[in-house]
Amino acid sequence: MMRSFRQTSLLKCRRALYLSYQQHQLLSTTSRDRPFNTVILFVPQQEAWVVERFGKYHATLNPGFNILIPVIDSIKYVQVLKEIAIEVPEQHAITSDNVTLKIDGVLYVKVTDPYKTSYGVEDPEFAITQLAQTTMRSEIGKIPLDTVFKERDALNIYIVETLNKAADAWGINCLRYEIKNIELPKKVQEAMQMQVEAERKKRAAILESEGIKEADINVAQGKKQARILNSEANKLEQINQAQGEAQAILAKASAQATSVEVIAAALRQKNGMNAVSMKIAEQYVAAFGNLAKKGNTVLLPNSTGDISSMVTQAMAIYNNISNNKQLQASEVDGELDDATVDEINVLKDNAMKGTDLDSITKDTALTDKDSKSKS
Repeated sequence: MMRSFRQTSLLKCRRALYLSYQQHQLLSTTSRDRPFNTVILFVPQQEAWVVERFGKYHATLNPGFNILIPVIDSIKYVQVLKEIAIEVPEQHAITSDNVTLKIDGVLYVKVTDPYKTSYGVEDPEFAITQLAQTTMRSEIGKIPLDTVFKERDALNIYIVETLNKAADAWGINCLRYEIKNIELPKKVQEAMQMQVEAERKKRAAILESEGIKEADINVAQGKKQARILNSEANKLEQINQAQGEAQAILAKASAQATSVEVIAAALRQKNGMNAVSMKIAEQYVAAFGNLAKKGNTVLLPNSTGDISSMVTQAMAIYNNISNNKQLQASEVDGELDDATVDEINVLKDNAMKGTDLDSITKDTALTDKDSKSKS
């Protein structure tokens, strides 16, 4: 286990040293690593060699075939024109609400002017890295912790713009800057975790309450619509029932009027009065057969057992009514008066109900006296 751990540590150290050497080699070549003047030179693609003559800048060799004067010309700098990724070391930054963060990033740059890169700054890699760190600390100090993660893209864009303003004099173009990691203190992480949990619980409670609210509203609306529909159904039922009763009343009235007309026509015929007398006598006798079937209290005339006397009394009443009707019919050209028909109907009803014939006889006699006095 210890041997494997040591091997892994050694591999990591070697890799870090190799990457650091490669970045430094790509951006700027030292005097020990620069090519030697062999008169005929071949410059590789995406490289630029800066040549000095007598210690002064002379020319920049482009990729391909080139010829230099020995001893007089010397290759001072070798600049790589490829895009280079530089790792920005981890640094501490303090937000506007006094929270310390650990931030690192990656910077992507490209040499655009080999002359400025060679003579504008001593160490281009160190200069651009330090400028990226200071700019990041400055921008982090302007915003609170809650907006650091939201403003990540905006921070990257602002850092690139700031670096390009300063690196233009160095012949370097900053293409983009990316924040790799943002490390928070443990207590701040715990507080943020509690805040996130509380926010989740709050959202869950709000959603649950909204669901209950919508359910209650739906139930109330359903009950409202049900009551409205029931009331409308009751209304239509009452209207239909009233219309049916009205039609029934009209039909009964029409049938009664037709029956009265038929009775009146029958009375004007020959022996019509005798038929009516017989009908009244039959109904009178049949009425006594229904007595005491629907109630406990019964009113009976004095001569209940004498059917012949009862029929005689009924016929006498009818004859008095008929005589009065004939007198009135002669005055109105033979037309049947509605009052006589009503009296006949009253007699029928009284006969069905078992009304006392003596009282009817008295009432009839009084009406005869009144009619005679009037005539």
